[in-house]
Amino acid sequence: MKVLFIGGTGTISTAISKELIQMGTDLYILNRGSRNDTLGSRGVKYLTCDVYKEDEVRELIKELTFDVVADFIAFDTSALERDYRLFKNKTKQFIFISSASAYQKPLSNYKITEGTTLSNPFWEYSRNKIACEEFLFKMYRENGFPITVVRPSHTYDDRSIPLGVHGDRGSWQVAKRMLEGKKVIIHGDGSSLWTMTSSIDFAKAFIGLMGNSHSIGESVQITSDESLTWNQIYSSIADALGVELKPYYVPSDFLDAVGKYDFKGGLIGDKVNSVVFDNSKLKNLVPTFTPSIRFDQGIKRTVTNILNSPDLQVEDKEFDIWCDRVIQALEVAKEGLNHS
Repeated sequence: MKVLFIGGTGTISTAISKELIQMGTDLYILNRGSRNDTLGSRGVKYLTCDVYKEDEVRELIKELTFDVVADFIAFDTSALERDYRLFKNKTKQFIFISSASAYQKPLSNYKITEGTTLSNPFWEYSRNKIACEEFLFKMYRENGFPITVVRPSHTYDDRSIPLGVHGDRGSWQVAKRMLEGKKVIIHGDGSSLWTMTSSIDFAKAFIGLMGNSHSIGESVQITSDESLTWNQIYSSIADALGVELKPYYVPSDFLDAVGKYDFKGGLIGDKVNSVVFDNSKLKNLVPTFTPSIRFDQGIKRTVTNILNSPDLQVEDKEFDIWCDRVIQALEVAKEGLNHS
């Protein structure tokens, strides 16, 4: 199979790329080359270019055709319009990475299938993904463009700890607070359900959709079957770090209203909702797929790798100070209510 990935070195795509390299797939990676060292030089052909420079990309691929092209970095319709122009006659399958955050918020039913309505008034990112899907399905219906839409939810790898609340510089600062015995902010009361998916499990399912004629013209969600409360998620992270979790619960609408960080989309438009994914469609398309990595197991691998990789320990002192201020302000407010 001859495959082209646009991106190819992100949280989701790195695991897929590594597995394809192990399988001996004829893999091409088109990106600017800033993180290609994560894949190495064996078993992959790099097309180094800014994908937004359409004429340069066209020149690079002029003699090439592919069985599968997958775009991991498209976030708006202009990117998909470009992809359509570039690949409409050059691939047997085009896979677009959408997002499960595109599903209706608030949900009318906690159990999500591919038939759940797409509508998210809280998050522009999700609305852009919906618009991308609409464009691609239009190209499929009207022009036979062989698309498959994949909707991931919260997928994690060994380079970053997946969380509900963190700052602009990633999740390490929250882990650092746990290690230092500080209180850690959890949105709501921590009881809502969420689904975490290992990128290794995701890769297995994704590869099963590649070259799969039954997935053409379809949207397919890829997630784990495991549902966890946020309390369980944070407790698993603390256990992996070998420390006691000290949770501090803050209403999600308060976090959104504070204004320092933009939690409107990521929380109100996504993580505050309890979700359970029905992956029946995926398993019909890829009968061999069964997610095998429980979150408590997968997060141990992630934490171990981060603790052994100083370059992944990116501090965010501004977020740390902000957490302390939020906690202090709420504690003062509680004291005031107790004495009123």
